[in-house]
Amino acid sequence: MSSDPATLSVAAATAERELVTFYIGDLLMGIDIQQVQEIHSHLELTGVPQAPSIVRGVINLRGQVVTILDLRRILDLGQTDPSGQNRTVVIRQNKENLGLLVDRLGDVITISGAQIESPPANVNDVDSQFFEGICALPSNLLMILQVDKIVNHSA
Repeated sequence: MSSDPATLSVAAATAERELVTFYIGDLLMGIDIQQVQEIHSHLELTGVPQAPSIVRGVINLRGQVVTILDLRRILDLGQTDPSGQNRTVVIRQNKENLGLLVDRLGDVITISGAQIESPPANVNDVDSQFFEGICALPSNLLMILQVDKIVNHSA
């Protein structure tokens, strides 16, 4: 295999990626499936006194305490209202599991790296620092999250 940087960047641009998609309001977002540990509905949250507003609580997931973050709050889109469609996407980042509370789940989709474009500076009133890129799908725009930026924002 060649280690030429030009060859590597072409390979990355054309490589297929699987993304777990979900909605925050009407915004379709996705995370690389390799970063997702599991997805849950109806978890019993325990509140954390004096925690930042983006922390919705913690859960006991098979003996491990997992902090649940409100993705809507992180993106400055208000607070997630509890509903039967809410899901918690558990991700693994920096040797720690965190849960992202989302409005509702989408599908797992496969896209080509060539489909991903740089996000505009302001994507539907959301700060673009949280996004790796944007992908035009036949019926919607998909915003691909940078999990490390989300996690670092919550730290």
